[in-house]
Amino acid sequence: MKKLILSSITIILFSSSVFAQDISPYIKVGETTNTMQQTSEAVINALKNNSFTILGKYNPENKNTFQVIVFTNKNLKNTVVKVSDRGALGAAFKVGLIEKNGKITISYTNPDYFLRAYMQDNYVTFKSVFQKFSADVKNALATLGNEFKPFGGSIEANKIKKYHYKVFMPYFTDPVELNEFASFDIGLKTIENNLKAHKGKTILVYKIIYPEQKVAVFGIGLQNKEDGEAYFLPKIGEQNIAAMPYEIILQGKTVTMLHGKYRLALSWPELTMGTFMKIMSTPGDIEDTLKAVCE
Repeated sequence: MKKLILSSITIILFSSSVFAQDISPYIKVGETTNTMQQTSEAVINALKNNSFTILGKYNPENKNTFQVIVFTNKNLKNTVVKVSDRGALGAAFKVGLIEKNGKITISYTNPDYFLRAYMQDNYVTFKSVFQKFSADVKNALATLGNEFKPFGGSIEANKIKKYHYKVFMPYFTDPVELNEFASFDIGLKTIENNLKAHKGKTILVYKIIYPEQKVAVFGIGLQNKEDGEAYFLPKIGEQNIAAMPYEIILQGKTVTMLHGKYRLALSWPELTMGTFMKIMSTPGDIEDTLKAVCE
């Protein structure tokens, strides 16, 4: 009888460990001694040669030792927009390049992690599309390194869609409304004009527009030295540079952003409360900046 009970407990523990798969937000591809320009060109070529579209690139914190390259592909882009609750945020993925001590580290945002968060219950519906996208990204970047080591903390796969940092903290389903316009076209024009004017010391990194669905996503660099990327990234961890830029999404007449207390925590899940307290003002600062872009 004791053997039977022990066997049953072993089976339960084994089953739990199988289903409690931990997933990290970033994948390290490898390192290179090439220059930033050479590495950037190699990344872009590798992605283009594998049918990915380059949406944009920029230098977070306005530093030439950092670069983020944003990309997508047709299948992912056309699939995520089918998810009506801000699914289009899942269309853009990023490669991060960090130059330090004569070497450049190459990493990218993990599709298996962020798509589970942004697609919510719809992840299962389109799982085959997302898994192929993830495999294709890895295959494309395999020419640049062979490490493919997850980093940046981790969350159990089945808990990512319901992730929040702490009790009473916001979820994916608690976005911040930045503005409501008279129409989609007016909203689109307003945001584009403000970004062209670099309102709030912002820079447009990429945009994805779905005219038929009246949806638009903007990736925005926060370049104010006092409260932007240069202020908060050094405090919470520049190794997760592929988390940037920050996004807003216009759906119909309403433009929203993911709450900073959710978006930053999701991108830095290993943050301690002590570190989080060091950037207490950052979620509000980001909201103020992005509201100005939408006014």
